[in-house]
Amino acid sequence: MAAAGAIDTDAAFRPHVLREYALLADGERGALLGPHGEITWLCAPGWASDAVFSTLVGGSGTYAVTPADRRHVWGGYYEPSTLIWHSRWITSDGVVECREALAFPGDPGRVLLLRRVLAVRGAARIRVLLDARAGFGRHGSHGLNRHDDGTWTGRTGTLRWRWAGGAGARPHPAAHGRSEVLVAELTVPEGGHHDLVFELTEQNLPGDRIDADREWRATEAAWRRASPGLKDTIASRDAYHAYAVLRGLTSSGGGMVAAATTSLPERAEEGRNYDYRYAWVRDQSYAGIAAASVGAMDLLDGAARFVTGCLLADGPQLKPAYTVDGHPVPSEQTLDLPGYPGGTDRIGNWVNQQFQLDAFGEALQLLAAAAREGRLDTDAERAAGVAIDAIERRWTEDDAGIWEVDTRQWTHSRLACVAGLRAIAAVPGADATRCTSLADAILAGTARTSLHEDSYWLRCPGQPGTDASLLLPPVRGALPPGDPRTVATLHAVRQQLSRDYYVYRFRHDQRDLGAAEGAFLLCGFMMALAEHQQGHAVRAIRYFERNRAACGPAGLFSEEYDVTQRQLRGNLPQAFVHALLLECAGRLTSDQLTPD
Repeated sequence: MAAAGAIDTDAAFRPHVLREYALLADGERGALLGPHGEITWLCAPGWASDAVFSTLVGGSGTYAVTPADRRHVWGGYYEPSTLIWHSRWITSDGVVECREALAFPGDPGRVLLLRRVLAVRGAARIRVLLDARAGFGRHGSHGLNRHDDGTWTGRTGTLRWRWAGGAGARPHPAAHGRSEVLVAELTVPEGGHHDLVFELTEQNLPGDRIDADREWRATEAAWRRASPGLKDTIASRDAYHAYAVLRGLTSSGGGMVAAATTSLPERAEEGRNYDYRYAWVRDQSYAGIAAASVGAMDLLDGAARFVTGCLLADGPQLKPAYTVDGHPVPSEQTLDLPGYPGGTDRIGNWVNQQFQLDAFGEALQLLAAAAREGRLDTDAERAAGVAIDAIERRWTEDDAGIWEVDTRQWTHSRLACVAGLRAIAAVPGADATRCTSLADAILAGTARTSLHEDSYWLRCPGQPGTDASLLLPPVRGALPPGDPRTVATLHAVRQQLSRDYYVYRFRHDQRDLGAAEGAFLLCGFMMALAEHQQGHAVRAIRYFERNRAACGPAGLFSEEYDVTQRQLRGNLPQAFVHALLLECAGRLTSDQLTPD
């Protein structure tokens, strides 16, 4: 039984639909922020660490800055080209904002979370609640100490924390376990502001108190430096935002997580929820290629550096995914938590036990893109050789494929390798004859087993129907745009897997496409690129516009979109969706577009 006056953060902040969350990220970790100013998800010190705020998946712990007036409505926005978010509430008697950011770029060993309450109109009355609970809620805060300067310090699990700006806070017993929650009531006069600074680390806390003004200035300046001058993009606001999301998900070593979260279900009660807090070679390659298309060289360089390191370390045994620092992904396990509604709680991923042939092809496409920009160093050249050797050795093996559904001779995997080999063959100094001959052999072998009588590519030998992922290899140069197989596959995807300009991955069974899973936003943007390659201007823009609208107020995309309910499904934000949006924004401006 909870003690009298105990604070139950789990009950106070229930999960929301995913479209209502905003992302704060600094490259080393990310936080999800709900509409009541509650940070419901943050892993520390890094992406794949245990969460210290985990109410999103049924754990405990949150950090909330919420209007005291219960009658308020929520909104918010990002400052342009950044992940500096403004929560905005209209209350009964005024307007309140809270400017929020993880200090950027992030320190791998220390979380620095900045929150600034702004009284926009009328005095701002705010309730602040801090309940840090490491280990997905297993460890409450203890050793709370208020210092003479008004800062609070405490510990949770192996983490030490310090909080400034809550001098008037009072500890309350937590409803879960022997720990305490800090609660503060703030009033900020109209036009004024109040800073809250939260630090979290496994090391000793620095001796000096944080200067909030200095940290805000440094974060603003860092985002300005990071923001590229995106060249010739359409939907430039969304393009800059997609870049900011990708940059926020990318660590200092170049590794980019596939998403900031784990266990957010793609389909309720079907067991399709996974941990995406790791760096997939494929996703990394998509992001780097997109960055190259718009002139964002820092993301291109980081992606090439990360993939190069993985190839040189593991060679033909390349794993599909790694931690952002290049280590093996831990195997999947479950937590004793309720999970996000409709899902189950999982950390780790079985991907480290898979072989995905297409990763080698995607890596070659990325390295070729770096070469075209004059950014391929000696290590990357050696890595390209490793990938070519691996494809030559392993292309006839069964693999898990892009969707990781089972192990077969997936057509997309082989065509991705064809595209990579052709791309790298064009790089000065490459063994063009060897690469081209190998590409021709793989293409011919795949055509013998995986081509429908109507000339479109099948998903794999013996399996009827096509796959939306097969749109991308021709865009990357596996086949010419006018090749009958390219044209027929585009037509087949349009007929079999596209509905109202949303695109589904493949047909699972005889159910309607939307009954089996959500529309796959990655595939929608692939379709835009494929239509663009054919010169179908109107169709390309329709697919692009339809899919870029499938987000919430914070402009974040998940993996799937439930068209019927207009809801996001899966982990948030999904990096490869933002990558393909960015690439579309760069490529769809070409003068080569002609009317359909």
